Amino acid sequence: MKIEVFDDADAVAREAAKFIAAEARAAVAARGRFVMAVSGGHTPWQMLRALADEAVPWESVHVVQVDERIAPAGDPDRNLMHLRESLLERAPLPVEQLYAMPAEADDVEAAARSYARTLERIAGTPPVLDLAHLGLGPDGHTASLVPGDPVVNATDRDVALTRLYQNRRRMTLTYPMLNRSRRILWLVTGAEKAKMLIRLRDADISIPAGRIRQEQALVMADRAAAAKLGTN
Repeated sequence: MKIEVFDDADAVAREAAKFIAAEARAAVAARGRFVMAVSGGHTPWQMLRALADEAVPWESVHVVQVDERIAPAGDPDRNLMHLRESLLERAPLPVEQLYAMPAEADDVEAAARSYARTLERIAGTPPVLDLAHLGLGPDGHTASLVPGDPVVNATDRDVALTRLYQNRRRMTLTYPMLNRSRRILWLVTGAEKAKMLIRLRDADISIPAGRIRQEQALVMADRAAAAKLGTN
């Protein structure tokens, strides 16, 4: 795992956008398409807005979701609402190449299986993401892989449903799916993440984030999140 530290969250977002754009160009040159999974969060939305201004071969880009809250279509809790505002309304990404998790479905278990088939259609069997963007929670969660939830033990599916977490169930990519990614990009900002960033760096498998493979992982952190790295 490589860790790069920047002054603040704005700088992290800008540098992450540049990195993703370069990865997209390389993937399209090598394989004809770029499949990226995106998580939610304030800094990621900044990143996507910055990405819209980068040189990206948008006609060959496919964007999927890392996780989503189970909520009606149009609910402001949905990551999709921010994803549309931050990226789809700003970049010339073909609308049909943004694949929303069907989190409003009546049968969410069937919807999760359907989304797994969508991933196979755009990223192969088994599906392989070119890049998965992840965040790190103060409790050590990533995606919607939350401490104590049975979903962290799911090894037989690429998309799964969680129990209630912060008053919502979630649909999430699982470890098998995330760990097949060609690149992992972590965005970690804020002083409340400092202790968990140490545990992530050390591949502490007692936290969900520590179970993501590190060989192709890049962490972009701000100084607040990285404050304790030099003392441990």
